[in-house]
Parts: sequence; C-alpha cells; structure tokens
Amino acid sequence: MSVTIKDVAKLANVAPSTVSRVIADSPRISEQTKQKVRDAMEELGYYPNFIARSLASRSTHVLGLVMPGSADVVFQNPFFSNVLQGLSESAHEKKYALQMTTGKKESEIYNSVVEMVQGRRVDGIILLNSHINDKIMKYLLSTDFPFVVIGKPYENLDQITHVDNDNILAAREATEYLLTLNHKKIAFIGGSLNLVVTIDRLLGYDIALRQAGITLNSQYVIHEEFLQEGGREAISELLKLSEPPTALVVADDLMALGVLKKLDEYGVLVPKDLSIVSFNNVLFTEMSKPPLTSVDINIFDLGYEAAKNLIRKIENPDEPIRRIIIPHQIVERSSCKEYRSN
Repeated sequence: MSVTIKDVAKLANVAPSTVSRVIADSPRISEQTKQKVRDAMEELGYYPNFIARSLASRSTHVLGLVMPGSADVVFQNPFFSNVLQGLSESAHEKKYALQMTTGKKESEIYNSVVEMVQGRRVDGIILLNSHINDKIMKYLLSTDFPFVVIGKPYENLDQITHVDNDNILAAREATEYLLTLNHKKIAFIGGSLNLVVTIDRLLGYDIALRQAGITLNSQYVIHEEFLQEGGREAISELLKLSEPPTALVVADDLMALGVLKKLDEYGVLVPKDLSIVSFNNVLFTEMSKPPLTSVDINIFDLGYEAAKNLIRKIENPDEPIRRIIIPHQIVERSSCKEYRSN
C-alpha cells in the first residue's frame, strides 16, 4: 500500500495542508516544521508526485537549456560540462529538472526553443551564450517568456537578466599581464565575431595595447572555433608571419591546448619562445605541458547564478531585471616568461 500525504502528516503531527506547503517549499512554514515533515517523509519513504503537482499548478518544474550547437561539438569544450554542474546544483536545490536542446543548425535550435515555449514543456529558458542579432533572444522577449542569458546580450541590455564576467576588463588584465613581462608583440586568438564574448575580449585586448602605446596589428588577430583545431589553425597562421608574436592571449583554454600541441610539432617552446595566457581555467590547464596561465572566470558560478535567477523570475514574475557579474582572476602557472630580446 502506497504512503500518502495523510500518513506523513500523522507521523509529523501536522495537517496534510502543511505537508503540501513543505513540499512546495513555502516560506510561510518554519524551518523547524519543514525539517520535521521531511524527516517523516524520509522515514516513511514518501516521494511527492511532481507530475500530478505540475498538472495542477500548470508548472513543469523544468528549466530549458539552449546549447550553442550540436552536442558532439559542444561537449568537446569542458566549459559546458562545468557550467552544467553549476546549473544542475542550483536547479536541484529548488527541485527543478533540466531539459537540454541542441542542433547542428541555428534554425534547428530556434525551432526547438519555439516548441519548448509553445508546448509549455519548460517553465523558463537559459541561453548558454549570446550572439549578435540573436533570433532566440528576440523571440523570448516578444513572448514575455522567462529566460536568463549566460553572457552579455548584444542589445536590449536593460530588458534581459544576464549572468556574465566583465570580459573587457578580464582581457585587458590578461594583456597587461603580458605587457608587464616586457612583451610588445602580443597576438589575440578568439572565437567567432558573432559572439559577444569574443567582441568584449577583443576590445579589452585592444584597450590594453592602446594604453601601452601599441597600435593593434590586424595580422595578430585570428578568429577560429572554440576547439583544439581552432587553436591549431590560428597558431599556424601566426607562425607564418615575418614577425611572429612573442606572446598570445587565447580566449579559450581548449583553443590554447590546440596551440600548445601545434607549437610542440613546430619545436617552439613555451614559455621560452612564446608566452600564453588563456581563459576559463578548466581542469586540464594544470596538467598541460607546460601548465597554462589562465583567467579563472568561475564557470560553476555562472551556471549556478543563471539557474537561481531564472527560478526567481519564474516564481515571481515581478522580479526586476538583473545584471550579475561573476568575478575573475588570473591564475599564474608556467606558460609565461619575461621577454628578453636577443
């Protein structure tokens, strides 16, 4: 015979309505009472029927995650597994599940989002990056559907809650770090210029150079995919130059790993011949050869705050628009060295 709310209420010595409120995590119930009810639920092996609750409340208790490409490509980059850890933990605390959508083409991803919204399959949506002229963002704004962006929206900044780093400042500081090591020929390897994060990091790099009295050399700016192959392609182009750079700002650790592997093939030593600062500070940066100096953007926190703020918007439609900036810091390792001309 299955355990019911009434059985839990009897053991906890509370009303069945109190048990229902505890399950819904109502702020009207004291923490002491909540704990008593939860202990009773655990003792009896009672598990709330969330499907029935969803039908009654017209809420799915599911957050939709919009990945920026097909799963086989996206999950090559550890950024996404790290951000998912933060999203998952934050959602779990409020008893929300996650539903992910991917696609090989932008049109496929867009259509999946429309199906999510119109079919009311999720209560809200998290976009895991921000594009120029983002069709999905415009659609969600037009439908007034709850959503949060990881990254900075290209437009309608004051209408969209977003969680981001100060990428302009982070890239400026990464470039300044290399400048303090006496490097003047500093190249930038970034992702697509359709991504706002690339635009911001390129701007920070440019600002640091200009403040140091150095004119940006367009040959030193390369854009590729945030993948190992992108890093390999970029460094191959830079090494062909008559005056190759002595240092690199690489906008993603996975790209930097590709750079390191290609440099090893060419017999170029890091940091003896070339210094590198990259971004994200994922696990393998400590284990690469040499270990990479990287800007830690606290990826877990980006995901955690995104889910937390989306749930706030879902549960309180009057929640104000927020811009949450996650702090960053440069983690120094062995991939940089002071430049000394021969």
